[in-house]
Amino acid sequence: MILRKLFLIVNIILVAASKSFSQTSNSSIGLEIGKQAPEIRLPDPNGDTIGLTSLKGKIVLIDFWASWCAPCVQEQPQLKLLYDQYEHMAFTNANGFVIYGVSLDSKKADWTNAIKRLQIEWPQVSDLKFWNSGAASLYKLEGLPANFLIDSHGIIIAKDLHGEELSTELLKLSKKQ
Repeated sequence: MILRKLFLIVNIILVAASKSFSQTSNSSIGLEIGKQAPEIRLPDPNGDTIGLTSLKGKIVLIDFWASWCAPCVQEQPQLKLLYDQYEHMAFTNANGFVIYGVSLDSKKADWTNAIKRLQIEWPQVSDLKFWNSGAASLYKLEGLPANFLIDSHGIIIAKDLHGEELSTELLKLSKKQ
């Protein structure tokens, strides 16, 4: 009986220690500037899964948008200009710029038609779950458009930059400055 209680106590201690260790090791992941951006792995319009971490080595703008979001749609031409300007740019500690579009659409046809109409050339992903999207929950989205700028190692360096602010930040990060 004593041995059984001792075994139970040791197991409780080991479980508590492992939970404490896993929380400590993941403390570098979060949504604050300076934290590792949480991984997103979602299908593109062809059904191929694209993970955010597959874009490491580049400056990445995680762009949360939807075809039904008027401000998001209005922002796409400006993003296209920035993408065309910085896609092959040499940055300090990064080689190029890419936008990782995460759509909160619920209908595939609406999403893919918007991609074609807006001539979006960068990676696009969606689970087509509207506001129930796992990515929306993971990134604690409260509205659209929303974005996170991450460095070549996946560290968040800015949030919710749009228009001239985003352009200025990309220029600061480039070797051209």
